[in-house]
Amino acid sequence: QVQLVESGGGLVQAGGSLRLSCAASGRTFRNSAMGWFRRAPGKEREFVAVLWWTNANTYYADSVKGRFTISRGNAGNTVFLQMDSLRPEDTAVYYCAASPRSFSGSDAYTQSYEYDYWGQGTQVTVSS
Repeated sequence: QVQLVESGGGLVQAGGSLRLSCAASGRTFRNSAMGWFRRAPGKEREFVAVLWWTNANTYYADSVKGRFTISRGNAGNTVFLQMDSLRPEDTAVYYCAASPRSFSGSDAYTQSYEYDYWGQGTQVTVSS
């Protein structure tokens, strides 16, 4: 059974940092794209960042570029999202997702439907 389990969320003041972790089990994701999405209250789920496991290439939403960093663990099947300079508008439930499928195009892996596996989410709240 495939599982993605997020951790590391919490309450932080604006300007602070948090590090989210995503532990994957049940299959190997070494040929997959691992993404982070978020859903703010009253809004649609949106793309945050993606990492391609094979070459560790990354891509970010404009809203988090320069502040968030996605990375992978050395042991395998663990992905992190380092979030710095947090803002109140970053408040959301953050979800880890995995996509073993292949997509092409400049916006590949930025859409929810491209991902087959999802975690349960972890709440991040940034106070002003």
